[in-house]
Amino acid sequence: MSTQELASSASPPSPGPVDVEQAEAALVEHYPRLVRIAYLVLPPSLGRNRRVLTAHALVQRSLPRRRTSGAAAAVPGARRADEDAVDPGYAYVRGEVLRQALVAGLPLRRRALPRRAQFPPLLPQVWGLRLFPRAGGADELALDQRLSALSGPGRAAYVLRGLERQGDPEVLRVLTAAGAEDPEAALAEADGVEGPGGSSGAALLESAEFDPCSLQARPTDLMRRRQHGKAALAAAAAVVVCGALLGLPGDGWGRNGAAAPSYARNPAAEAALDPAGLKRVGAADWRTSARTDFSVWPARGGLTGDSALLRRALAVWARPGPAVQASATPGTPPGPPMGSPQLLFASEVDAARVVLFFDGLRVVRYAEPAGGTGGAVLDFARTDGADAVGSAALVVSRAGGNVRYLTAPWVREAAVRDLLLPEKAARVLTRDGYGVTEPIPSPATARGCTRWSALQVRDETGPRVLTDLGELAPARLTSGPPGRPVDVTGAAAREEWARVACRLSAVRSHGVRSVNSWAYATQPLPEGAGRAEWSCARAETWRGTGSRALALFRVTGAAAPAGGQAALAARSEGSPACGPREPRVLAGVVWQARSGQWYVLAAGSPDVASVVLSGGVKGKAEGRLLAVKAAAGSRADLTGTLADGRRMGALR
Repeated sequence: MSTQELASSASPPSPGPVDVEQAEAALVEHYPRLVRIAYLVLPPSLGRNRRVLTAHALVQRSLPRRRTSGAAAAVPGARRADEDAVDPGYAYVRGEVLRQALVAGLPLRRRALPRRAQFPPLLPQVWGLRLFPRAGGADELALDQRLSALSGPGRAAYVLRGLERQGDPEVLRVLTAAGAEDPEAALAEADGVEGPGGSSGAALLESAEFDPCSLQARPTDLMRRRQHGKAALAAAAAVVVCGALLGLPGDGWGRNGAAAPSYARNPAAEAALDPAGLKRVGAADWRTSARTDFSVWPARGGLTGDSALLRRALAVWARPGPAVQASATPGTPPGPPMGSPQLLFASEVDAARVVLFFDGLRVVRYAEPAGGTGGAVLDFARTDGADAVGSAALVVSRAGGNVRYLTAPWVREAAVRDLLLPEKAARVLTRDGYGVTEPIPSPATARGCTRWSALQVRDETGPRVLTDLGELAPARLTSGPPGRPVDVTGAAAREEWARVACRLSAVRSHGVRSVNSWAYATQPLPEGAGRAEWSCARAETWRGTGSRALALFRVTGAAAPAGGQAALAARSEGSPACGPREPRVLAGVVWQARSGQWYVLAAGSPDVASVVLSGGVKGKAEGRLLAVKAAAGSRADLTGTLADGRRMGALR
């Protein structure tokens, strides 16, 4: 048995005309994946810098030029755990990206008019830097060399089969639509590519080596820039002198009035970079403080007295150089410190010197190799408004697929719990004298979902469960109806999270503060096939906006698929559904019975009084559960009526 998006069947048809807004929504949602596809299909002879810029340009030029008459929105269907749903908007944009990438790989001919995709892109442009993806290992390099030997259609076939998980018939259809001259020959080329050890190598396509959205920067030819810049420097100096002379009369220097000098000459800003001015909290101050958050963390670690290290960390924070790998969670300003920050931690962890600061709004992590200062890393994470649980731990190190946490001084015990094994007891972690835990596997960097190691901390009020989602502050996990969530400590809450934990990958690196899972409905399946469980996972962010709601569908009993994980039925960003402001949800999927018959299944939260299906499939049910026969690939609208008579739409 299987679930499927209402807008697509097992082999989706060739995308017809789509509306500009629908295509734009698909482009924005799947932008990193589309740019990765373009980068892999473009010829390596362009060079990595031009491939990166061209890949972004091709995706940004892939919207349709005209609008179509509005078509009914589809009920989102459940997605397989290893495959993205191919909606018409995404299929159209992907086809345009492939078409342009294949054109860009054609050689320029003297008698033929050049195509737009064959020229260097006008936008985006980067001056003075060369951009290229992060370097991978020997396996990625070997795969890149093998792909460079293929033709453009051959690379496209390999990418569609490996990255998009498409079968050969669908690959042939997509290549034909993209204008490939001989799709079958392209498939034959793709068949000849072997990964390391004779494997297909398809899993390597998702590595950072082929991610043009996660980039490194290096300068261009500095000598040539110096030669060309001498004349421009003289002209710029003349302009500056003239501007200064014009600004002298009056009460101040031009429109800036009484503004302080630039950062490097600002005494207040320079004072913030002095290690002697760092705020240091006493080891026992948290016991008597009215607040229990990062502001009462004591300064811990073996290098809190290393003034040279602290000075370097503060200087890099204020003015990160081009060699610094800097990152920030969404909504976190990466600027210099606002006055003297608070020192949380400074010590050597996993062959790196690590420093943690807190400035009231952000936690900042600086790390440099223990053997030198090259390759420094700077991470920003917004943590304002943290409570005792939100400030219970910070990620202090990631190395070799593992993560170490620095726990708060009020944490009495730290343990690791596998969310996928709810009956297994948590294993207590050892901590050093500063509160740093032993390394545990990080789910944020894992490629599969065979386990999900979460951190369980215990304070004087009881245990809490946190998980690493690729950021400095781990996210808190709760369970239950919106407005009344509980921590994942009881058997029922652990059983619920065992079914939905793998879906947390949809909210990685999104600035997530907490995730609540709510099992809102249980539905009997048609033809006596058992039961289905509906749940909604809502991720709240530190910045307040950008929350994500995921509707999840899971078949139980003998009809359940292998793995037992819930499938993604619908996803929405910025919607109040499943949250305290709107504690209700309605979602639907298409499900196939053993007989081969397709059904539209829908379920709403307890306050949904009736459900109506319109469009390509029609039906109505009193109550919050609906099951209607449908044809494969049908499209429909799903709406509900609340007990007070108000109407609500499906989560999408």
